[in-house]
Amino acid sequence: MTHQVKVSVATVWTSPEAPRDLDAAAVADEPDPVAWLAVLDAEGTAERRLGLHGRTLTQLARGEPVEVLEERAGWVRVAAPWQTSSANAGGYPGWVRRAHLAPADEPVPAPEEAAWSPDDVLRGAREHVGLRYLWGGTSPWGLDCSGLVHIAYRRLGRLVPRDAFDQAAAPDLAPVPLDAVRPGDLYFFARPGERVYHVGFVARPVDVDGERWMLHAPEGGNAAIEEAPMSAERRGRLVAAGRFSPR
Repeated sequence: MTHQVKVSVATVWTSPEAPRDLDAAAVADEPDPVAWLAVLDAEGTAERRLGLHGRTLTQLARGEPVEVLEERAGWVRVAAPWQTSSANAGGYPGWVRRAHLAPADEPVPAPEEAAWSPDDVLRGAREHVGLRYLWGGTSPWGLDCSGLVHIAYRRLGRLVPRDAFDQAAAPDLAPVPLDAVRPGDLYFFARPGERVYHVGFVARPVDVDGERWMLHAPEGGNAAIEEAPMSAERRGRLVAAGRFSPR
């Protein structure tokens, strides 16, 4: 049966056991994301935010549909169809509190794609510059790298995959030569022999001296979304570029 998120933001976890005591505000019947982030940052270090690795997966917005796959003591495993994933054909899978969902009276239609240009996507992404990085974040309270890309497109009605490696492999992503990128295209990064782990927006054409500017959410407990020249380390892991075009 289709359900909808009925709270401001529902965090999706790897299992019902994944939340820590300090994550209580995120899994309360009525979650309080501001209070949760205050607890995560209370010690003034990055450790509590970094501890979300392996615990949180993504987040769901109010009204977003899910299909319930399994139930367990106040928790449900769901598939989120608006966040496509290679992990599940029905949508991004994970666990959320049962209290965060309500049955949908009728099927929830997917957003309708508006007319847009790459400038529109980039403009929307720039609105988040300065927002703190949050592992699994897809909400106004925090975003991760692929969450930034997903949300920037979704605001225009375009549903792109949730994770960076799935975005890089999306069938409707056209490959772009690295020296031919345009603002609004995507840069993808991978370590040798591994899958794509990071994504960011091309912010400017490549400079004559080879400098590349990127708008992205750099991973780290104290990092924030930035528009800046690509570091030498990033350039060493840059493996591809691509472009989503309006349908």
